Amino acid sequence: MRLHHSDSTTVHVAYCTNVHPAETLDGITAQLAEYCEPVRQHLGADLIGLGLWLPSDVAAHLATHPEAVAALRRDMTSRGLETVTLNGFPYRGFHAPVVKRGVYYPDWSEPSRLTYTLNLARVLAGLLPDDAARGSISTLPLAWRTSWTGVQRSAAARHLDALAAGLKQIEAETGRVVRVGLEPEPGCVAETTAQAAEAIAGADHDWIGLCLDVCHLAVQHEDPAGAIAALLSAGVPVVKLQASSALVADHPSDPEVREALRPFAEPRFLHQTRERSADGTLHGSDDLAPALAGALPGEAPWRIHYHVPLHDQPEPPLRNTSDVLQETLRVAFGGERALTDHIEVETYTWDVLPKGLRPAGPATVAAGIATELEWTQQELTGLGLRPHEGPYERARDIPPQGPYEGAPS
Repeated sequence: MRLHHSDSTTVHVAYCTNVHPAETLDGITAQLAEYCEPVRQHLGADLIGLGLWLPSDVAAHLATHPEAVAALRRDMTSRGLETVTLNGFPYRGFHAPVVKRGVYYPDWSEPSRLTYTLNLARVLAGLLPDDAARGSISTLPLAWRTSWTGVQRSAAARHLDALAAGLKQIEAETGRVVRVGLEPEPGCVAETTAQAAEAIAGADHDWIGLCLDVCHLAVQHEDPAGAIAALLSAGVPVVKLQASSALVADHPSDPEVREALRPFAEPRFLHQTRERSADGTLHGSDDLAPALAGALPGEAPWRIHYHVPLHDQPEPPLRNTSDVLQETLRVAFGGERALTDHIEVETYTWDVLPKGLRPAGPATVAAGIATELEWTQQELTGLGLRPHEGPYERARDIPPQGPYEGAPS
């Protein structure tokens, strides 16, 4: 799905495939038929975008087998699918029975994170449509915050320098630009946009910027306009915006509200919870279950890192942060210039939603994702963006290249 801003920016809108369980290339290609093409058909669109999630083993295989990249590209094209962005945050096992803090490993102090990200960049260079200005990859904001030492910080800085050099090398070899965005997340070394901007202050911003996840922004109680203004002032590019919505409990001490929250305290993903008191103090719990057990005061609204569907408010007494998302989109795209050219709808929790809210099967999941994309398109067209008209360019062949090797330790 493509829209056009009045400043002539083509804004690519995709949905992230980390919502679908698959750890192999065969599994990923099966998703195209089972989920992705039905999403496009629900929308009645000729072409939609995917934010592909490729686990580390799949990325390594594709980076060393250009013919497999070409086959994946052909399959996507035949189904009316394209990709300009990859989600490089989860390394593997994103649909394991228990993920929790495992999603933050390996972190940016480890060479394997660098190798994985550059393998993704090589694959994306082979998948980009001819007329796409660039590609983007989102990644974790360095690491989970605990046990983050000066030695690890120095190693991460070296790896980010090597990342920029590797991305520049990929452009020289393929002619395609791929940028990487660190994604601030509650509980990580960089929880906020300001912390993430500081973390990459010494990085090459031609290649490395931020991925702005709006659910995370909301959970941390950041003001969208202020956060975006600070990024622009610091010269930090937003390489991708993830359209996402958090869960909110306005009166968490109410027994009825707590009962409504309990089914969301599920075992797979981490649901960081934040409460801002009247004096501005931000209280935090690393998961919803400890918050319900008393880790937070419960005197002010809770914002919970639980990506809930964009288009559908939860049943009272709960709600979502669609108002924060709408304000972020307004600031990012309602002015004279577009903040970024990549938007990725990322609601990866469809199959862990409480019973009664959880889709019955693939067809229902596809319908829900299509409705999220339709909601996003309506918000953007309401801000003045125009739907794409006319034919689309397709992806071109990229000369075979090997994977990146030699990550510094």
